[in-house]
Amino acid sequence: MALNKLGVKTGDTVVVISGKDKGKQGKIQKAFPETRKVIVEGVAMVKKHQKPRGQGLPGGIIDKEAPIPACKVMLVCPLCKKATRVAHTFLEKDGKQVKVRFCTSCKKAIEG
Repeated sequence: MALNKLGVKTGDTVVVISGKDKGKQGKIQKAFPETRKVIVEGVAMVKKHQKPRGQGLPGGIIDKEAPIPACKVMLVCPLCKKATRVAHTFLEKDGKQVKVRFCTSCKKAIEG
């Protein structure tokens, strides 16, 4: 069984690197490490036919984001604003070893 490492997590800003939405940027709303997919706001929009559910909840055709493979997105560094690969290193913080992500372009740690 392979490790479920995505390299990105909820709240990260990413850019789509291939597919019909290539070049679009957005924040990750939800990540699914088991299936290696992510939902990015404004990317991979699909139409969903929804029935009315209870009082005040109308039915109809709604637009929503579909999950896309995590390998199709690349993290945007918040410091240098470039799409970058994610690397990991250990830093000393309060006397403890903490694993942090860092940008391979500007070599700075990415918070979060």
